[in-house]
Amino acid sequence: MNSRISDPDVQRFIKEHLHDDPGQLALKGIGLKGVSDREVLQQITAKQKALDKLPLWARTEGIIYPEKISVEQTSSEQTARYKSQLLPYEQVIDLTGGFGIDSYFFSLLAKKVIHCEINTELSKIARHNFQKLGATNIECHTGDGLEFLKINNRIFDLIYADPARRDRSKKKVFMLEDCLPDIAATLPGLFDHGEAVMVKTSPLLDLQAGIESFRFVNSIHIISLKNEVKELLWILKKDAGTDPLVHAMNIHNEQTDPLTFRLSEEAQSTANFSAPLKYLYEPNAAVMKSGCFTLLTHKFDCYKLHSHTHLYTSSKPVEFPGRSFLIERILPYNKKLLKKDAELQKANITIRNFPDTVNQIRKKTGIKEGGEKYLFFCTDLQGKKIVIVCSKYP
Repeated sequence: MNSRISDPDVQRFIKEHLHDDPGQLALKGIGLKGVSDREVLQQITAKQKALDKLPLWARTEGIIYPEKISVEQTSSEQTARYKSQLLPYEQVIDLTGGFGIDSYFFSLLAKKVIHCEINTELSKIARHNFQKLGATNIECHTGDGLEFLKINNRIFDLIYADPARRDRSKKKVFMLEDCLPDIAATLPGLFDHGEAVMVKTSPLLDLQAGIESFRFVNSIHIISLKNEVKELLWILKKDAGTDPLVHAMNIHNEQTDPLTFRLSEEAQSTANFSAPLKYLYEPNAAVMKSGCFTLLTHKFDCYKLHSHTHLYTSSKPVEFPGRSFLIERILPYNKKLLKKDAELQKANITIRNFPDTVNQIRKKTGIKEGGEKYLFFCTDLQGKKIVIVCSKYP
């Protein structure tokens, strides 16, 4: 880590050129003393990503950023804040501390946080930034977090890990056994050092595969940010049963759309079905990932359009975890009629249980993207292909 990066003149340059194209800056050359052009450009590129993802870091003077990949893979402030509030704790160890976002938010509620990071450069950067952020209760350890646990006979209230989702060849992976470290392989030994283990994994991981691998799953948190699933969070406890709670959480505009259920509830429930009524509902990304499709009709007093069409309807408005629409009319899928419909020359298109892609539909019908109308191309209860014309509600 080049500590010269945090000097006022370098920070001033980064701030003045934060919204410039790094490629153009590279062509012009920078020429600051004590830092290479490459180092400055790396800071600008990483800080550009941090503006939205890590606003506290972006506005704190003297912060140093690692390579862009470390910023891309780290938790956002919103997801880090969410996970820091899930369990009670005083002593926390972050086995794979990385850039330190999660460790910092744990430190806001903990008495002590141990930040372990095997990458020497990244560990130095995190230590430097914790000082800039005033996080005096974080102790940084450069080395393997699992080895730290073996050597130091300490008990923590919470053990946290975010295994690297790139293999030794830098290729992206998501299966637990391919991530580094393989936390599932270390269980149940980890419980000798902590009451609870929290693991962040790729959103691509299948829930059932995770349950089978981890075995001690107390609960699963599917964390979606602005309707995009960002991470799966697994709470592991030695006395966990066989039917974990699933929390599908969509964070947006400082609010959270929560859905909590047990997998057994979904497996044992039977959906209520109906033709489209007055209102249409589209589950958010976290709910879709959770696989909670039949239970929704009971939890939110609504109906499903078809067993494989994950759209819902009701005659009266309900508080639904997803987007809500007012149904204006229902059309049979006929490309010639859709081409002639003057009100549908421009619309937002969504497909659910439908043979054509959005691009194929636009090509066949000539409907342009955008506008105030929302068209849902789907299959109804009778197996017919229909188009539900909607407007946003409320």
